[in-house]
Amino acid sequence: MLMDFELGDEFERLSGQLTFIVEIDKLKNVLRKTFLIDRSRHENTAEHSWHVSVMAMLLLEHANEGTIDLNRTIRMLLLHDIVEIDAGDTFAYDVQGYTDKDEREKAAANRLFGLLPEDQKSEWIALWQEFEEGSSPEAVYAAALDRLQPVIHNYYTGGVSWRANGIVRSQVLKRLAPVREASDKLWAFAQIIIQKSIDQGLLQDDPVASHDKN
Repeated sequence: MLMDFELGDEFERLSGQLTFIVEIDKLKNVLRKTFLIDRSRHENTAEHSWHVSVMAMLLLEHANEGTIDLNRTIRMLLLHDIVEIDAGDTFAYDVQGYTDKDEREKAAANRLFGLLPEDQKSEWIALWQEFEEGSSPEAVYAAALDRLQPVIHNYYTGGVSWRANGIVRSQVLKRLAPVREASDKLWAFAQIIIQKSIDQGLLQDDPVASHDKN
């Protein structure tokens, strides 16, 4: 990292950590498809990570699993999208974008977490992988909130992102699969907000479902 002063050898570990701190500032420039609730602009990924982390604290009482480690959950939520600095944000419903998403994000994780001291690199990559694989109750709960947050945003923004991209009910339900596993209460809420979105014209119903109603 370029600096306007030199750090001695005793600061080698701190120097690597500072390099990482400066690098992740770039996450504030990665824009998502989701709009802020006031519809003034797209949210950035750093804002999204903060938002779902607060949700994790707030909604923990609704989790099916009663022994979730909240600290571990929040750490995963704060780290899981850092890879978007290199890989970019892949829109949830972009089928083509998902063909190489894993490859792009793994390369990004290796580079970005590789800026850290070796012990932190290993620990943080492991947390990132745990989230991606959904291999623990904490990872499932974290993924549930990560998927639920854009649904809440779409409802309160008049479905602006859903409507712009022609998204239908079944696509949203597929994305919300971790919610079903993580929380009965949040899953019931998700069904209500999706139906209200359809009733208000914010989200399209599936053509087959619409046909069956006639």
